[in-house]
Amino acid sequence: MYKNLQIAIKAPLAMGKVIMDVYDTAFSVEFKGDNSSLSEANMKANAVINSYLFPTDIPIISEENTQTGYTIRKSKETSCIEDPFDGTKEFIKCNDEFTFKVALVTNGKSVLGLIYVPVNWTIYFGNVDMNQAFKADLESHDVTVDQVLEISKPIQPKNDKTNLVQFVGSRSHMNQDTLDYVESLKAGGKEVEIVSKGSSLKFFLVAEGQADVYPLYAPIMEWDTAAG
Repeated sequence: MYKNLQIAIKAPLAMGKVIMDVYDTAFSVEFKGDNSSLSEANMKANAVINSYLFPTDIPIISEENTQTGYTIRKSKETSCIEDPFDGTKEFIKCNDEFTFKVALVTNGKSVLGLIYVPVNWTIYFGNVDMNQAFKADLESHDVTVDQVLEISKPIQPKNDKTNLVQFVGSRSHMNQDTLDYVESLKAGGKEVEIVSKGSSLKFFLVAEGQADVYPLYAPIMEWDTAAG
């Protein structure tokens, strides 16, 4: 597990340097076949991440890569699910809310997850087998794995019971099903406070006890949720 955690930490740190160089300059934007935006940083981030993940020979499931075919994946106990650039819309808006995500999955369940916020050099990671999650506030991308682990601090969700439900919503997506969910909470006598965040930053609010629930009523893929 430690070897895989090392790779999971090294890859986003290297990726962070590349995309922040793009973020601080004028950058180009293309569109995929489904009309979702694909920034220059997105493509560069994917290339960097692949340089770390491909040598492991672990089958990769990713939004940006040509995926390892199911006929191969189904016979593998372990796979890697990653999103090299989550929050492209947030990147284009320059609101700082974009991340990198990677998960190690064994027998269909995440056993290791990591999310990196390159704008403020923050790494979140969790070891499912140990039931532990951590946050590391770095000062730059230029740190070693041991330095990251040394300054990491444990995080945990709320354990208090109140009538207030802090509900995590998206800046870019809020459909009718989600709004109906909020109304159902209110109908049950709960007071609801909506906390808005972009990309996978929503996971952090729950993990750190700053929110209670993050419901999602929308089409979703493995790379959207596995790391969180």
